Amino acid sequence: MIDPSQLERISNALPFLQKADASFTREFLGAAFLARIPANRDVFLEGDQIEAIALLISGVVRVYKVGETGREITLYRFGNGSSCILTANAILSQKTFPAVATVEQEAEAVMVPAETFRNWVKRYDLWREFVFDLLSQRLSTVMAVIDEVAFRRMDRRVASLLLDRARIQNPLRITHQEIAAELGSSREVISRLLEDFASEGGIRAGRGTVEVLDFKLLESRSLM
Repeated sequence: MIDPSQLERISNALPFLQKADASFTREFLGAAFLARIPANRDVFLEGDQIEAIALLISGVVRVYKVGETGREITLYRFGNGSSCILTANAILSQKTFPAVATVEQEAEAVMVPAETFRNWVKRYDLWREFVFDLLSQRLSTVMAVIDEVAFRRMDRRVASLLLDRARIQNPLRITHQEIAAELGSSREVISRLLEDFASEGGIRAGRGTVEVLDFKLLESRSLM
C-alpha cells in the first residue's frame, strides 16, 4: 500500500498517473507498494515465476540473456519512469521470466502484483496504454540489438559503445569482460580489438578503464 502523501513524487516519475481518474488512483494506492532494491541484486533469473512488476522511479536495471557457453548479451536497460517488457509479457502470458534482470544502480520501484496488473489491463484504458507504449518502445530496442548482432561487425560495435560511453564519461570505468558481456562476445575478442584501437592511437586501456584519445578515429572505425 502506498501512502497518498507519496503520490506526487511517484507521479513525477510515472507521468501517466497524472491523468488517472479517482477510481484508478484509489486502486493504485491500495494495491501497489514501494520497494528499494540494492545495486547488483538480481531481480529475476531465467525461469522465475513473476509475482509483481517493478515500475522504476529511480535507479537502472539491466536485462540480459546468458548463453550455454556463459556469454552474456544485454537486451536493454530501463530506468526512471519505465519498466521491463519481458516482465509484462510473462505476466500477461502467465509464463516464466526468459532472461536475467539485475539492478545496476540502486533502485526504488513501485511494485504492482501480477494479478492486479492483468486486471488493470482489462479494466483501465490508461493502464493499457502505458503497457502497450512500454512494449512498443522496448521492442524497437530489442530489434536494434538483433540487427547489431546479426549484421554488424564486432569492431564497429565496440567502437560505437566506447564512443557513446566516452561522451558521458571519459575515461570509462569498464573492463574487457564487461564490454564482452554488453555485446555478447568473448573477453579474448574484445581484448584483441582494444589492442588494435590502442595501437592506432584511438584509445588508452588501463586496469578497469578505457580512455578515448581520438574520437574521430573511433567514429571512422564504427562506420567501416
